[in-house]
Amino acid sequence: MLNLHLTNWGAAQSALGKEEKMNRSVRLFGALTLSGVLAATTALAGAAQAHPSGTSRRSPHSASYRAWLEKQVRHELIMLPYYSVFDYLAFRIDGDSVTLLGQVVRPSIRSDAEARVKKIEGVATVVNRIEVLPLSTFDDDLRAAAYRAIYGDPMLSRYTLAPVPAIHIVVKNGHIILEGVVASQAERNVANIRASGVSGAFSVTNHLRVEKS
Repeated sequence: MLNLHLTNWGAAQSALGKEEKMNRSVRLFGALTLSGVLAATTALAGAAQAHPSGTSRRSPHSASYRAWLEKQVRHELIMLPYYSVFDYLAFRIDGDSVTLLGQVVRPSIRSDAEARVKKIEGVATVVNRIEVLPLSTFDDDLRAAAYRAIYGDPMLSRYTLAPVPAIHIVVKNGHIILEGVVASQAERNVANIRASGVSGAFSVTNHLRVEKS
């Protein structure tokens, strides 16, 4: 699967309109919450060069090393090119081993994620379980329709202004999966209703989490 572009991406962009162009995004496993997402890229860029001091840095099972490694992995994934609202990434850390999870529309994202994480100091093993979604013009149309339905809602449209959109729309073989973090249960419910109203979708699975207050 060598095609690095969505088959019907040009048509999808036109349908979304000038104000609804896709923002680069990533929903990461664990630590990124809605309140921190606006500052995440700037803060992580500075933290990327910071290392835990002393013996903690050399112990992959120490709390300080784990916290440092989480920042490194998150930073590298956030900075990947071509991430979009139609991708979802997660990761798990076990000592000096990192497992990459999620679904992406471009094969290059999968390989780039693994390559970047492998270069992080102290990482001994990278297990790449990122799934590349199948090419499908039908799925492309569902992505565009789901984007319009969700982000066109007045309650959810504000998320398009964030550098990292909160709601990720993963589409596979006609099935829609919502991933990410929203501010309230009401927003979670509205996103589910909007996605469920997309014509042609076989099912909607709502994995959206509500940010803890």
